[in-house]
Amino acid sequence: MAANTLWLDFMKHLLAAVDLGSNSFRLSIGRVAEQNGTKHIYQIDRLKETVRLAAGLDSAKMLNQESINRAIEVLHIFGDRLRTFHPDRVRAVATNTFRVARNVADFLPEAEAALGFPIEVIAGREEARLIYTGVSHTLPVSQAKRLVVDIGGGSTEVIIGKGDEPVLMSSLYMGCVSFSRKFFPDGKIDAYSLKLAEVAARREIEPITKPYRKMGWDVAYGSSGTAKALYAILTEGKFSKDGITRDGLERLKAKLVRSGRVIPDQLPGIKTERAEVLTGGLAIMSAFFDEMGVEQMQTGDGALRLGVLVDLAGREESHDRRDQTVAAFVRRYHVDARQATRVKRCALTLFESLFPDRGEQDELKQTVRWAATLHEVGVSIAQAGYHKHSAYILNNADMPGFSKVDQESLGLLALAHTGKLSRADALIKTKYQWLAILCLRLAVLLCRRREDVSKLPLTISVKSQTITCKVDKKWLASHPLTDFSLHGEEDEWAKVGYKFELIPV
Repeated sequence: MAANTLWLDFMKHLLAAVDLGSNSFRLSIGRVAEQNGTKHIYQIDRLKETVRLAAGLDSAKMLNQESINRAIEVLHIFGDRLRTFHPDRVRAVATNTFRVARNVADFLPEAEAALGFPIEVIAGREEARLIYTGVSHTLPVSQAKRLVVDIGGGSTEVIIGKGDEPVLMSSLYMGCVSFSRKFFPDGKIDAYSLKLAEVAARREIEPITKPYRKMGWDVAYGSSGTAKALYAILTEGKFSKDGITRDGLERLKAKLVRSGRVIPDQLPGIKTERAEVLTGGLAIMSAFFDEMGVEQMQTGDGALRLGVLVDLAGREESHDRRDQTVAAFVRRYHVDARQATRVKRCALTLFESLFPDRGEQDELKQTVRWAATLHEVGVSIAQAGYHKHSAYILNNADMPGFSKVDQESLGLLALAHTGKLSRADALIKTKYQWLAILCLRLAVLLCRRREDVSKLPLTISVKSQTITCKVDKKWLASHPLTDFSLHGEEDEWAKVGYKFELIPV
């Protein structure tokens, strides 16, 4: 019994991050410890498997079965390691190849089943934010401006940040796997192919060059496997004395052109699995140095998966980055904060009445809270059809901390909180989403006068496909517009297969 208690206590301090990259799949397990009032994350276990998922994309951007099988096999291994973890303590994120693969919707359910946890396909800017969070967590506290370049398998993230906060973030559609496949398909290297790859990379970098050079930076870091490989090769191979340098990169390129291919035995510091994608990464890094005017770069230990762990720890401490984003959106879109608070309180009260067990549907409850706060962001575009504008913004805006799935859920609730329910019918995946929409719709109706509602004049219950709404008849008589709107709900819910019973009591 005592041993079991100790084990459970130990597990409470563990968090896990899964990074499904275009080149490698990685698992990091971190222990959260507090020192002098500050929480730190110590990585206690790591797994890495080279999957080369990006190499499985054909010309139509379809993942072939061989690459899918490799991915599923690795996810089974990761899932076995995470078997004892609570879902709230694991976050799995997928990056560029998952973003661009056209058959990812067919592959994702199988991948989630193998891992045993949901997988979030994150946007490029969210990936950039998490990368910077991870890098800054491992560096000394400083207000210096930091340039971070992360060359992944299928995309490259570029960030300038100050302290722990990213300021400029970009995600570029190029990576070491995709460039190695495109420009060095048989592993052969010559001066022409290398130059061609560099020019292509500079073309991708060029649109962001001006704002990044204008902002400037004090120190540059490379956080990817490519950067770490180049650092090791350049320093151990005596190509450079001070990390990744322009001169060192030129010497390495000359060496590879003379050799005609990457020969691991001739390059101290290189790992065998990195050899076949090194040249693509080298071309991209060299293009950054030329286009951005970088002279020297160090490497940062932290990256995406550490950023995910830090984000998870923040959510535990009620420092959820998503809350900060929602607050920023309230300011940016001039949302009526008082009305948002009214609607939020009513919606959450109704939601909690449907799910009285603490913890049940907790993530959906969070979504209801955020959607209630932001349901009027579309008013900044136009009052007519504002719910459609709100849905568009929440689906498509850059929202740090939110995954694509998170944003789709927010957009769905915003779209369906008023007007025709049939617009949302095809987007609904679970019955619980209908219940969330129900709570938000009724909250908006109750708060239409934009006055505080001290006590809800109605209660709701749901059994099978029947919604029972009991309303104080005296209150209903004094609110004829709400009475009219509530009767309108009967028709709307009937169109999506529900019976809405309005019962004055």
